[in-house]
Amino acid sequence: MVTFKLNGQERSFDGDPETPLLWVLRDFEKLTGTKYGCGIAQCGACTVHMDGTTRRSCITPVSTVDGSEIVTIEGVTGKEADAVRKAWVAIDVPQCGYCQSGQIMSAVSLLQMTPKPTDADIDGAMAGNICRCATYHRIRQAIHDAADILEG
Repeated sequence: MVTFKLNGQERSFDGDPETPLLWVLRDFEKLTGTKYGCGIAQCGACTVHMDGTTRRSCITPVSTVDGSEIVTIEGVTGKEADAVRKAWVAIDVPQCGYCQSGQIMSAVSLLQMTPKPTDADIDGAMAGNICRCATYHRIRQAIHDAADILEG
């Protein structure tokens, strides 16, 4: 049995320990904000926070999260998350929206580590997140805007 904290609540999973965390989140916990995009950790749609850092849940066996704290798009909170959401909405970042949960989780993590990121910081932190609608310029602007919101 694997036990972990999910969005602040204790959870356990008593299935195949090799089940990817993504499927535990979506199929067993019914949290569908984290998306399946590629299954090989190349697109970022499945990004969650594990113990405070970004993690691709599609390749993370649930056995590796035992004792960890997992945060999904449904549970991400804090000043960085609030600033990112506000900036995202203000400039209409999403088009189709499929990649947005992963983009937002990566942006929040970046701002938690680097409150005033440069373009290079943003490029590095967001490099693993693919947007098939190519809204990269709006994503970058929204991250800068979120940093400005945080700065006051």
